[in-house]
Amino acid sequence: MKGRAEDGATRRFATPWALRQPAPCAMAAWQGKQGARGRINQGMSAIVQFENVGLRYGLDSETLSDVSFSLHGGGFYFLTGASGAGKTSLLKLLYLAQRPSRGVIRLFGEDVVTLPRKRLPGFRRRIGVVFQDFRLVSHLSAYDNIALPLRVAGMAESEIDASVSEMLNWVGLGDRGQARPATLSGGEQQRVAIARAVIARPEILVADEPTGNVDADMARRLLTLFEALNRLGTTIVVATHDLPLIGQVQGAQMMRLDKGRLSDPTGALRYPPRPQGVAVS
Repeated sequence: MKGRAEDGATRRFATPWALRQPAPCAMAAWQGKQGARGRINQGMSAIVQFENVGLRYGLDSETLSDVSFSLHGGGFYFLTGASGAGKTSLLKLLYLAQRPSRGVIRLFGEDVVTLPRKRLPGFRRRIGVVFQDFRLVSHLSAYDNIALPLRVAGMAESEIDASVSEMLNWVGLGDRGQARPATLSGGEQQRVAIARAVIARPEILVADEPTGNVDADMARRLLTLFEALNRLGTTIVVATHDLPLIGQVQGAQMMRLDKGRLSDPTGALRYPPRPQGVAVS
């Protein structure tokens, strides 16, 4: 993958203040409690593992077949493939909206296929999601949609305002904070959805075509936001058709789906090389 050019546009996109702060205290405390139950240290092990995963809807043929791969903590991955290849279905498995028909999925070191349903919400709070159809809460303003993960995490209202206001400005919606989703354009809704997904500093960020409704300059700006989050240790998985965008992220890896099967001719996705300097535990 070719390196990212250090152009003027990249340099002027400073990391948002909200992402330079510690994770919300309640979320950090919850993550600390989970430490003994499988939290993965960046670079030490796979944060995501799929083993021979298949997914079938009803009696139809499999949408995903024999999908196997491992994602290291702190990695940046692009998921590509033609329309109908199964990208959205794979992402649903990643953010625990769907259970596979067969196979094993491990997140944060635990088998989530057999995980009791009462524990699923806790795992989902560790994953930020940018949906292709946005899924904003219609009766909440743009501001309140973005603030929602911080409120769920228990952050004090006095601390929320600065983070949300700065994030709104950063995605170019500083004057649209009180607007409801129905009054926003598709591109504006997409930016609100992205801001909501990243503001709580998730351990994994899953984004389904996040730049599909924005212009090239905003696409580059949003990608810079993902890179900033990635530098802080978040594992990023972006499904996209925008091949030129992929080449702008240094060190990113590409995953390609073809008719429900993951293309992995070298085996590097299923058995990724261990990062240099990391000892086997």
